[in-house]
Amino acid sequence: MNRKGKIAVIGGGGLRTPLLLYGLDQVRETLGVREVALFDPDRDRLNVVAALGEEILRQAKSDIRITRHAQLEDAITEADFIVISIRVGGMESRARDERLAIEHGLVGQETIPPAGLAMALRTIPVILRQAELIEELNPTAWIINFTNPVGIITQAITTRTSLRVIGVCDTPMELFHRIAQALDLHEGDIQCDYVGLNHLGWVSDVRVGGENVMARLLHDDRRLEKLYPTKLFPAEFIRRLGLIPSEYLFFFYARSRAFDMQMEAGTSRASELVELNDDLLATLRTAFVQGEKEKAVEVYRRYLRRRSCSYLKLEAEGRSAFHVSEGEGEDPFEAATGYHRIAIEVMTALVGSEPKRLVVDVSNRGSIADLEPTDVVEVPCLIDKNGVQPVAVGRLPEKVRGLVQSVKTYERLAIQAAVERDEGLARLALTVHPLVGQWALADRIISRMLEDNSLHLGYLTSERERVR
Repeated sequence: MNRKGKIAVIGGGGLRTPLLLYGLDQVRETLGVREVALFDPDRDRLNVVAALGEEILRQAKSDIRITRHAQLEDAITEADFIVISIRVGGMESRARDERLAIEHGLVGQETIPPAGLAMALRTIPVILRQAELIEELNPTAWIINFTNPVGIITQAITTRTSLRVIGVCDTPMELFHRIAQALDLHEGDIQCDYVGLNHLGWVSDVRVGGENVMARLLHDDRRLEKLYPTKLFPAEFIRRLGLIPSEYLFFFYARSRAFDMQMEAGTSRASELVELNDDLLATLRTAFVQGEKEKAVEVYRRYLRRRSCSYLKLEAEGRSAFHVSEGEGEDPFEAATGYHRIAIEVMTALVGSEPKRLVVDVSNRGSIADLEPTDVVEVPCLIDKNGVQPVAVGRLPEKVRGLVQSVKTYERLAIQAAVERDEGLARLALTVHPLVGQWALADRIISRMLEDNSLHLGYLTSERERVR
């Protein structure tokens, strides 16, 4: 790769961008980073986030330059890496999606249907337009996709462009880290086999020094309890499954509990985050106006800690994010896992000579025998300067095979519905998803989404309208 020293961030006004900037500074020599170009259509928010990022870099005595761009073309041109982390419709749309799901007796979660489908339908057209522009102006850049639903969005890009794209999520890395802690080891001391889709994956084996210790882990209740941020799965269930599910399987294996906790709390995660985010941005604006830059960084640090510590508490315990102490948890900048860590791991691997084994979202290419070659899967990959090679994992474990295949069918239909602007396909996608599974229910949900304009009214068209 002939590196220019520029990294672009589409969605640069996102509240995790400063954390990414901190991580990039730590590897600036390895990546040769000189400039991080931020693009976001929300100029006010972009200016606040960029100012915070500049102060974080100033405190780190970094020579990385942050540039702000009103035009996407200027941000992406000559970038070595393009990070895409957008939320079409903002957090308010996510909150509305989650409320609609709850009103229909389903769990409200941003990547799980029906909220996940609404997000995909809004996002795919936008991201494909951005991808077409990248294909025209900077076709050799590596695309690092954080945009949810990561698997669906990554598959939409890979199957409809020639771009080099890797979908990334910190969920597998976080689970590996917790497994290592449960075994009283460092993460580098273990190797985990992992298989599935984004937010639908399992650890199938754990090895320490070449020895498979999975059985020992599965039969130790004390260690199993340490694997998640809160009590998600009974130890006996994990043992019977013979696999360690990633935390998002909670919404499948304990969906009634998740729904009941949301009903008890009277809200969803997104509704809480809207308030947390608004409070943060207002506080940051005031701090910068008053010249209190160091205070702004501390406020941001507390926000990240509070957000991290409250994760899954509402759905699993009925605990509000506002009931989590700001002092809980580790320093988010120095955490061993997280948004910035997985991004940095992938980027540094792509410029390295020695292959690094990381779990990311890429085209299957035979890795999972039960899925199509073009399906995007979440599996271990060997990554270096020559690209990404998914590791062959064979057939899916029988106990999860049907679930993965049905969710992948839903994902394919969701992409097709978004690309073809087909309301009927959107209904079918919801119907085949195991958490919905009913045409009448899917019909009511999609109709309500259109009435509420949560899909941007007029975007989807019915067969009758297309015939006209």
